Amino acid sequence: MGVLTGIHVLLTYRCTFECDHCFLYCSPHSPGTFTIDQVQQVLDEALKIGSIDTIYFEGGEPLLYFALLEESVRRAHTMGFKVGIVTNAYAANSEADAGLWLTRLAEAGLSFLEISNDIYHYGDTENNPATVAETVAGRLGMEAEAIRIEPPTVVQSTEDSETKGQPVTGGDVIFRGRAADLLTVGLPRRDWRGFTSCPFEDLESPSRVHVDAYGHVQVCQGISIGNMWETPLSVLMSEYDPHGHPVCGPLLRGGPAELARELDIEIEPDYVSECHLCYSARKAAIDKFPNALAPRQVYNL
Repeated sequence: MGVLTGIHVLLTYRCTFECDHCFLYCSPHSPGTFTIDQVQQVLDEALKIGSIDTIYFEGGEPLLYFALLEESVRRAHTMGFKVGIVTNAYAANSEADAGLWLTRLAEAGLSFLEISNDIYHYGDTENNPATVAETVAGRLGMEAEAIRIEPPTVVQSTEDSETKGQPVTGGDVIFRGRAADLLTVGLPRRDWRGFTSCPFEDLESPSRVHVDAYGHVQVCQGISIGNMWETPLSVLMSEYDPHGHPVCGPLLRGGPAELARELDIEIEPDYVSECHLCYSARKAAIDKFPNALAPRQVYNL
């Protein structure tokens, strides 16, 4: 088993945007927000695990609950963790406005700031809240980085690739959540039997997990290994058996193709990517494994 070093707290599923590429189907109407007591439980469990050095607060949009975010950052920093947030920085209407909240977060102990700044959030506008926030964060001594997701494109693969010169999908979009439902139309597809590995997540030895307000501990968005409100996070991680998990096990044995076989559900003949097949198979089988495939809202259900 690898070493778990990070916990990403999904402070809320609510967001100011409703992006086509969102893993989690977040929107202005999405329920599921932490209380400060629940955040403290996560931090206490992180200490018990012993190997955690970094806590991230993200969403959804964590700035929507600023008082909760500020206190969460302060508590995590006071307990000795490095602290980051992921945000679209919607509140940075000017440099002065950005300074109001970034200064408070810096004083609370924030070290890392990752800011969504791409066509899905701000179109092709260069002077937007995300760029303003990145500039101000730099002045405050924070490590600030823009997250830029390029839309899917159709490109020609090389002759020595497995697709032998056939068109494939380019861009940075990962086809989970809303992206799997909205952004796969018209893209090149491949036979589902060829997707025999998971290229994005280390399901056997995760270095980070996501925890939401419902208690779900997710090794990939929508794949839960347990509920920390029922079983402490430190216990869940010590007892995690990836090969015995009803979803992670098949993925480790043979990728999304094996998952589709073992779930025994009706699928299409071809898919855009490993994640497209995996997410589609999981969504079709959600009633078979409601505890492992959670929360349902990540599947738009």
